[in-house]
Amino acid sequence: MVVLATKVYVRGETRRRAMDSLESLVANDLADLEVEFTLGLRDDGFPSVTITGEDAPVARNLLEEEWGAITPHREAGEVHVGTLESWDDDGVTLDAGEDVRVPADELGLGQGTPSQVRRRFGLVQHMPLRFVEGGEGEENRLADAERDRLYDWTRGTGRVNANSVTRAQLRATVNRAGHADDIVTVERLGLLEQSVVCKEDTDAPGLLSDVGPHLESELLAVVP
Repeated sequence: MVVLATKVYVRGETRRRAMDSLESLVANDLADLEVEFTLGLRDDGFPSVTITGEDAPVARNLLEEEWGAITPHREAGEVHVGTLESWDDDGVTLDAGEDVRVPADELGLGQGTPSQVRRRFGLVQHMPLRFVEGGEGEENRLADAERDRLYDWTRGTGRVNANSVTRAQLRATVNRAGHADDIVTVERLGLLEQSVVCKEDTDAPGLLSDVGPHLESELLAVVP
């Protein structure tokens, strides 16, 4: 079994659509392998995938690479994935099946409080983030690859990040708001966390203000 490092925290019909979407995504990921799978949802909101068949070990590795995995056994110095749960002046808390604390000094994303850093880099709640497990006497920290990804966002053309919405729903909302020609694509950050990549001449805060009223989501603009 693989527990995917992306959370399902919505309710009702939205939850059903999210799980249907995840099932389709997992089926696509495993389409070339000789396996069968069953999708479940843990009480803490993390999806589990039970896999059987000849290629089961390969399938588990593939899903871990694509989504990250929640595991109770984390070795010091290894990179893992947790979802952004909360933040305060002293750091951020990630959910990796249990609370993982990353102190403000270990974010490695420049000056400002964790709240300011979060808004500057568009870190919407529940977004998956890679971190390095601290060893004895060492703090947890954001992974170098994660820091590089976030800094690349601030050097790009602008983004609008959203949670509580599937990729298809967000793309449809952007289209309904009349901005289909103003974006490059919608990138999937997690199952319910997406990033709208703006074209060079598109104003990210303006896009946010037009799209926001149509969504029950947290939206944050990343401005180069």
